[in-house]
Amino acid sequence: MIAVAAGRLPTALLPPALASFLLAGTIAVFLAGCATPPPADDPDAVADFQAANDPLEPTNRKFYAFNDALDTYVLRPVARGYRAVVPQPIRTGIHNVLANVSSPVLFMNDVAEAKPKRAGDTMVRFVLNSTIGLAGIFDVADKLGYHQHDSGFGTTLALWGVPGGVFLYLPVLGPTNPRDAAGFGTDVLTDPLTWASAGVGLTIAGYFRYGANTLDQRERLLDTVDNIKQTALDPYATFRSLYRQHREAEIEKVKADNAATVPVWFAQPAAPSR
Repeated sequence: MIAVAAGRLPTALLPPALASFLLAGTIAVFLAGCATPPPADDPDAVADFQAANDPLEPTNRKFYAFNDALDTYVLRPVARGYRAVVPQPIRTGIHNVLANVSSPVLFMNDVAEAKPKRAGDTMVRFVLNSTIGLAGIFDVADKLGYHQHDSGFGTTLALWGVPGGVFLYLPVLGPTNPRDAAGFGTDVLTDPLTWASAGVGLTIAGYFRYGANTLDQRERLLDTVDNIKQTALDPYATFRSLYRQHREAEIEKVKADNAATVPVWFAQPAAPSR
């Protein structure tokens, strides 16, 4: 129940072996559970069915129930304890470090999206925060005008014209679609830390990163997710809608970001007010 308040775990944080197992094993389950389309003589119902674009809803809801139980009995209590015990400045520093180590994958997607200014910002942020920012604890790059942004290979595929496809709700991974699921797998495979996690020490460090990312993102959305689950008549449908709205807004934001089509990667001064 995390990530963008859309009821999902931060997918790029799962160990590659576990992620591959979940993606492969879930496909067979989905094939066995499809929603029955409404009769053709009910145009309103047909229109709603098509707008939802959720032909696998029966199976999706089962996986939602599984994720909801996992969140209710494990993730949310741990996240609340984390918030209660760890002061905000320390939580912010941990979040900054986790964001910093994801920079190589973000940079590759910026390049693949043909966004040189975003790629330059990512590179400069990584260098500044890894050095002056003490391994990313302090986001000094943001104060210098190099602001953080997000992307992933799912967004890259969308910019290349690949449609999202039907709605999927995967166990642990949460809401997605075929394009974004493929993008997630690519992000995992292209993450240098995936291949660097050789040996016992580095493997343990890699799993610690996955756990820390999950805890960090769940804590940041405690209030938002609680509010949705308390007020929504159908939390599953609400999370489905929020996921789609967020993804569309995220993709449109990247499409519209065409600043500095030549690689002018230093921070740009603000335009004078008139």
